[in-house]
Amino acid sequence: MGVPIIAGNWKMFKTVGEAVNFVSELAGRVAGIEGVEMVVCPPFTALAAVAGQLRDHGSGIALGAQNMYWEDEGAYTGEVAPGMLKEIGCRYVILGHSERRQYFGETDAVVNKKVHAALVHDLIPIVCVGERLEERESGTTEEVVRRQVEGSLAGLTARQAAGLVVAYEPVWAIGTGRTASAADAQQVNRFIRGLLRNMFGEIAAQAVRIQYGGSVKPGNTAELMAQPDIDGALVGGASLEVDSFTGIIKNAL
Repeated sequence: MGVPIIAGNWKMFKTVGEAVNFVSELAGRVAGIEGVEMVVCPPFTALAAVAGQLRDHGSGIALGAQNMYWEDEGAYTGEVAPGMLKEIGCRYVILGHSERRQYFGETDAVVNKKVHAALVHDLIPIVCVGERLEERESGTTEEVVRRQVEGSLAGLTARQAAGLVVAYEPVWAIGTGRTASAADAQQVNRFIRGLLRNMFGEIAAQAVRIQYGGSVKPGNTAELMAQPDIDGALVGGASLEVDSFTGIIKNAL
């Protein structure tokens, strides 16, 4: 794998002031840390201010957005275009998060459009996949994950795919305090790597960084990151506190 990537998805939390204060403190805590890529994904309203703060601190922390639309511009009230994110200073964009799929009806086809649009604008997609509790209990985890990976990444070249981040986030573990065991997470991440190998070849499959997400905490980070096919974490609730997010970053090394 490449350099592990720890990304904090703040969801609909933090005002602009809170976000700026957070990254100012975080930058001081992680100064000098090497060997792990750090990303924060604030709400749209805080992106510009956080980008400025990160530049001022020269922190090495990258900026990501939580979503985007696939058109460059147009009459799409309430949506944000990829070029707008790039201009602000975003390097990453989370696409296909389970909350987008669950609450806003996003399909694999929609996610696929967004992935292609992000790549046109030199944004790196963090593409989320994962099964619901009833799907895991019925034994269809691999079927669900296969459908999401193949649908969301359809039509990409091997070169495009190689630069992606894929996040395996079992829906039943997001915000619930329940975490897939390191062995379970590794099993699905290995399955995803195999899918990528079949779609794009060995070189691209090995280049893709596959994160685990779902109640990641400082206490379980090291065990998760020790697995051969877990290349990082997409962190929700624990990324909202400087202490816990810093602990996750340090324990990922």
